[in-house]
Amino acid sequence: MAEVALMHRPSPEWQLDMGAQAAPGGVRFRVWAPNAQQVEVEVRHQAGVEYRLLAPEGEDGVFSGFVPGLHVGSLYRYRLDGGECFPDPYSRSQPNGVHGPSEVVDPSFPWQDADWRGIDLQGMVIYEVNVGTYTTEGSFEALIGQLPELKALGVTVVELMPVAEFPGRWNWGYDGVYLYAPARSYGGVAGLKRLVDAAHAHEMAVLLDVVFSHLGPNGNYLRAFAREYFTERYQTPWGDALDFDGPGSRWVRHFAIQNACYWLNEYHVDGLRLDATHAIQDHSPIHVLREMAETARASVPPGRSVVIIAEDSRNDVRLVRPVAEGGFGLDAVWADDFHHALHTYLTAEFDGYYEDYSGRLADVARTIKNGFLYQGEWSRHLQRYRGTPVVDEPARRFVFCLQNHDQVGNRAFGERLNHLVDAHSYAVASVVLLLAPETPLIFMGQEFAASAPFQFFTDHDQELGKLITAGRREEFKRFRAFRDEAIRQLIPDPQAEETFWRSHLDLSERTAHAGIYRLYHDLISMRRNDPVFSRQDRQCLQAMAHREAILTLHSWTQTEQRLVLANFRDRAEVSLRDFLSPAAPWNAKWRVLLSTSSPDYGLGEEQEAVQEVDDRLILPRTSAVVLASGTASLPLR
Repeated sequence: MAEVALMHRPSPEWQLDMGAQAAPGGVRFRVWAPNAQQVEVEVRHQAGVEYRLLAPEGEDGVFSGFVPGLHVGSLYRYRLDGGECFPDPYSRSQPNGVHGPSEVVDPSFPWQDADWRGIDLQGMVIYEVNVGTYTTEGSFEALIGQLPELKALGVTVVELMPVAEFPGRWNWGYDGVYLYAPARSYGGVAGLKRLVDAAHAHEMAVLLDVVFSHLGPNGNYLRAFAREYFTERYQTPWGDALDFDGPGSRWVRHFAIQNACYWLNEYHVDGLRLDATHAIQDHSPIHVLREMAETARASVPPGRSVVIIAEDSRNDVRLVRPVAEGGFGLDAVWADDFHHALHTYLTAEFDGYYEDYSGRLADVARTIKNGFLYQGEWSRHLQRYRGTPVVDEPARRFVFCLQNHDQVGNRAFGERLNHLVDAHSYAVASVVLLLAPETPLIFMGQEFAASAPFQFFTDHDQELGKLITAGRREEFKRFRAFRDEAIRQLIPDPQAEETFWRSHLDLSERTAHAGIYRLYHDLISMRRNDPVFSRQDRQCLQAMAHREAILTLHSWTQTEQRLVLANFRDRAEVSLRDFLSPAAPWNAKWRVLLSTSSPDYGLGEEQEAVQEVDDRLILPRTSAVVLASGTASLPLR
């Protein structure tokens, strides 16, 4: 493997050093194109087409030059060796789509967030959004109008699914091919900056989902500039991997790491969610994820914090360990064990990766206590050992969810959890998510039990679209329910326009489903304001499963105790003593803070209230109750 040195030494005022930079009297261009002997800038004027030759900077394939007379808004492409022309790999804007010319952009913006200092992991409540389907308009501007509602809900971080320019009118974003260009269909450069600025005005952070494991197939011209961008030595589920440790990897790493700095600086986003980091292969002395995290943090102004989160299926705790302890120094990792363990318990679905999960409530309790369920155990699904031991990593470093774009959208019909279980089970599961000490992620619409599915949708050209449709249906062949080809033909066509529109939220359901929406408000408020839950301390936590029916979370400080009783089954009479840790301070006086059987939440048929009999409680069927012991005055329902 080629030795890779840390080449990124950000200045106090970070600037993108590649692509097109507007300057007095013209535009400076810089591109890495080792495939070519000659690189020209193609510019289209009213008078015709003009080509301006760029000069090689050295022997590593970088070409640069200044073209007078151009300005912000000028459209350009690069012509390689006098042949075909291609958009800029570092394009800030693709106004005519992934196959059209790139646009010169002014990176400045009248920011109003000078006092904003970013956000810390502690206390985060993440809300994941697909911009295209959250509102009818499907734009950054329309999302701005929803920020007050999200703020009132208690959201602290809006996480945008990838917004880098993708082919067609709509897409999940993981087929992006211009990683520096915000999607024109969402509102482009200005729209995204306005959204981030508005979020900061509402004291909410913006986290951006970015993809460095692969690029989409449609409009991806990186190989025309440099074959070294990709390698066949490593494979991903989506094709060849970006090459972060081969002979040309110095500039491939630059492409990805500069992109991370770019979003944090030019767009003021507060952090990144790195997609599928398990598919990023790098055997360099310094892993690209570590270099990216260190460089990105150094690139932002002093006093501003950023958060970098990995999506990684390996359960590798090194991702969130400090560099000094042999880790990569990221802030948090998506911990899917919680979702999978609770999902199999609630639904008894065991196809695919769910075969690694027992459907036992005890596994849910163990995951909440430890962050990961798999910490080195054998995986039947992967046919290898999975995970590393969790030691003293804080709970906030593990991101838990009941739903996310993958767990909903990768189902054949895009069903949400509230489509698969009854309203009471859904409410109890929501209590567990939001009162566990780990960082919670809410998928858009989850908070009001949205009726709309979230289905897989694309808008590729006809030839590729046919392959996408066929491949989507073929991938479900291994599932028992879809072994019949006739059944597979019922799976929604990703290319069909109705698949996209079917996935839009009906935001009026905040009112129509007011009970569950109120429950989410109250739980997030409790999580934020309660002196025990707000600590997110898994060291002072006991999680237990009782007869595979009741999950209990007992947490405490020196003076306060909280007990969550999540009853997923029949009416039960319990003794609180059975669920209390001997490590906690004893206080026998308990009071009810919240019960999902309360009429406040109106979850369907009438339920009996929680009853107290001596030191015992009678829990209604499929309900959760939150109890407090201590002296704190709690402004809660």
